[in-house]
Amino acid sequence: MSEAGRDDQAGSETHEEESPVADNQVLDEAGGSEQLPADVAPVDDAGVTRGMYIASTWAWRFLVIVAAGVVIGYGIRYLSEVFVPITVGVLLTALLVPVTNGLQKLRLPRGAAAGVTVIATVVLVAGLLTLVGTQIAGQFDSLSTQVGEGVQKLRELGRINFGLTDQDVTNAIKTLREQITSGGALGQQAAAVGTTATHVVAGLFISLFCLFFFLYQGNQIWAWLVRLFPRRARDKADSSGRRAWVSLTAFVRATIMVAAVDAIGISLGAAILGLPLVSAIGILVFVGAFVPVVGALVSGVVAVLVALVAKGPIVAIVMLAVVIGVQQLEAHVLQPFLLGRAVSVHPLAVILSIATGVVVAGIVGALVAVPTAAVLNAIVNHLAGNDEDPEPPRRTLARRRPLPTPAGD
Repeated sequence: MSEAGRDDQAGSETHEEESPVADNQVLDEAGGSEQLPADVAPVDDAGVTRGMYIASTWAWRFLVIVAAGVVIGYGIRYLSEVFVPITVGVLLTALLVPVTNGLQKLRLPRGAAAGVTVIATVVLVAGLLTLVGTQIAGQFDSLSTQVGEGVQKLRELGRINFGLTDQDVTNAIKTLREQITSGGALGQQAAAVGTTATHVVAGLFISLFCLFFFLYQGNQIWAWLVRLFPRRARDKADSSGRRAWVSLTAFVRATIMVAAVDAIGISLGAAILGLPLVSAIGILVFVGAFVPVVGALVSGVVAVLVALVAKGPIVAIVMLAVVIGVQQLEAHVLQPFLLGRAVSVHPLAVILSIATGVVVAGIVGALVAVPTAAVLNAIVNHLAGNDEDPEPPRRTLARRRPLPTPAGD
């Protein structure tokens, strides 16, 4: 080789840089900058160039993926009355399976342990609702008086700051009342409320049945689901499911702890400020903490409004400071410490998943959107080989029996 050729080759090796996007190792293995064989990207008789062929190949595959996503989303929306309760049952199972396992260690049969866990959960939820109802009933008279005073204060603030007169407020309330009590609107609302109540009751029973059988026969159900896959894909399906279960369990337990801290902190602040309905505020904050960003905002606004109506603007500002302080503690200390990298989901994915859940199934969809995103994130990372522990402990499937030894061995 001539000196000029060597210099050109050395210069090309020196100035060649790795692409920050392309997989350079794959390019090197494929032959670097050499042209692909003609049979990889053929050119037809119409004169379609190789670039157009590659673009069209990517395009139709992308369209197929989008179409599959649309079909799956439509199916979930159409069957949301079944899909959402099953998802709620899975979330409750991830939370309550340690209780069932603990009862089984106490020599209680698995079915009885699952039944006791479900009944105890129902009793606990019913007790909390009874506590809230009793508190509201006991403070109804004083709360009604405080609401009237708060409305009068709001009228005064509106008259001073926005120039609203009492007649303007009265006309707005009268118009709203006429729209609500009109025949068609009232009938539609009554029908909608009745339909929603029926769906809620049916979904509740489905969730409880799913919870019982997931706790009782979760291993058998998972083994049956894995056997639905082709033989070559069963190992990957099993490991992906176990990875998703680890991520879901970590998410649910961490969220429970975060919600408990939020509820205790805001309830304690409300009790110190002398607000009514402290227990109701705490339960609302606890439930709202399961919906990141949106739930914390709504529950905080409710607590501040109760303070404004009951105690005035100064106490409401103090309550707002308490809510902001607790939420900052949650966002910067609790969630990063408890969740860590096990269920790390990008904030943009959180917002988009919540929006999608609201569109598909309303408030319940918002509750299950983030754990669904966390599970999908864990599965994708595991299949791509990006997780730190690609083989979590096998606890979902029963041990396989050893194959019989041939007689001649």
